[in-house]
Amino acid sequence: MQDQTSLAPTAQTDSVSVAIIGGGPGGLMAAYLLEKRASFPCQIALFECCGRLGGKIITTQFDSVPGIRYEAGAAEFYDYSRLGPDPLRELIAELGLPTSPMQSGGAIFRDRIIRDLGDLRREIGAGTWRAMARFEQEARSLISQSDYYESDWRKDNDEPINRQTFHELIGAVPDEAARDYIRIMAHSDLACEPHQTSASYGLQNYLMDEPDYMRLYSIDGGNERLIQELARRIGARVLLQQPVIRVERGPGGTYLVTSINHGRVHTEEFDYVIVALPNDSIPAITWGGEVLRNAMDRHHQFYDHPAHYLRVTALFGRPFWRDQMSGSFFMSEAFGGCCLYDESSRFECGGMGVLGWLIAGEAALRLGNMADETLINHVVRSLPAVLQPGIAPVLEGQVQRWAGAVNALPGGFPAREPDSRHQPEPKDHPGLFVMGDYLFDSTINGVLDSADTVTDWIVEEEKPEPAAIQPLETTLTE
Repeated sequence: MQDQTSLAPTAQTDSVSVAIIGGGPGGLMAAYLLEKRASFPCQIALFECCGRLGGKIITTQFDSVPGIRYEAGAAEFYDYSRLGPDPLRELIAELGLPTSPMQSGGAIFRDRIIRDLGDLRREIGAGTWRAMARFEQEARSLISQSDYYESDWRKDNDEPINRQTFHELIGAVPDEAARDYIRIMAHSDLACEPHQTSASYGLQNYLMDEPDYMRLYSIDGGNERLIQELARRIGARVLLQQPVIRVERGPGGTYLVTSINHGRVHTEEFDYVIVALPNDSIPAITWGGEVLRNAMDRHHQFYDHPAHYLRVTALFGRPFWRDQMSGSFFMSEAFGGCCLYDESSRFECGGMGVLGWLIAGEAALRLGNMADETLINHVVRSLPAVLQPGIAPVLEGQVQRWAGAVNALPGGFPAREPDSRHQPEPKDHPGLFVMGDYLFDSTINGVLDSADTVTDWIVEEEKPEPAAIQPLETTLTE
């Protein structure tokens, strides 16, 4: 059957129509903020290629034991409230979602349990301890708490640590064990190898473990509750399983957005377009016209620093690791450095245990080529000897692949002025915006910062001009 094309104009000429491409947290946040802030009639259509909303936020459950849940996507949120206003914290509170802190249980390094620098000294040696103490002091001197909270992009472009790779910075540490420990501790946060990112971004991720810089938390009952609450509160038309295939300039400065659903092609006209997609999805859309096509190509190339994750989650008969490790998560030297989440510490599991591996970088790509069953067995066998005694049988395993899901160098280099990051072609296409965590810091916090920038821009553009003040005329009657 031949595809049919329909052209639907804007329903009301006195309202502002907005197409949001992408139904992940960014697209939902943009719709929510726009409806909340707009003082004018606003019609929003949200296009999502999949059959669900939420993107990288997925709270799901096992097949064999329904009701036992785990996070298959974004495992935590970052709390910056100790350093200043935290918009994501405020949004989650506004939506009435309770949260719980997440505590680190330390790391397993060279088959020893390391909970702090004191353990590193006792278990690995005084030389490594001294090297790590100096590195931590240097990290704090290079990135202060105020710089960590809100950096100056102009100043950052001139900083030597932005022109140096994290690999080069680590290489200057005069102790082999200390160098290995730094790589392991930062690897799962970076989602890339140390040579693929800057020294500055590497240090930012290393300092995540310092509670006076940042703390971690999750939403009680599952992080996907954020998605559910945002979706419940927006009035936008949500178009699931309707990927956008073409965007082009329409008549009178509008935009024509073409999508496909069950073989039918639809074209609609909008005043604004917000592209809330990961950077690697931008080439999947045909951008009509040479000017727009070239602008989107340049945008994609500038931010093309893909980083990768692989999540493997296993259900065990009991949480056997708690004999040695506590906390919500702990680090392991396996796969170049990975993070293990005790999912059963935040979800009720009826005495069973759920352990999730967050594998990063090139290891995520390499292992992601394995079949699920082979991969699950391989990952479970990677548990260090210190955790092997009393290991419980695996009842079920699940795999989620996130190749290219985040950015190894968010913001690109040299960093651009924050507003201009969101407008690939401001002259001929001022109504087309891009947004996403890859423009900021590869976090859900960064997604919200980006949505805030774009929606505020549209609201300001559509703000009505103040009425002219007419002079008062006074007539004197005698």
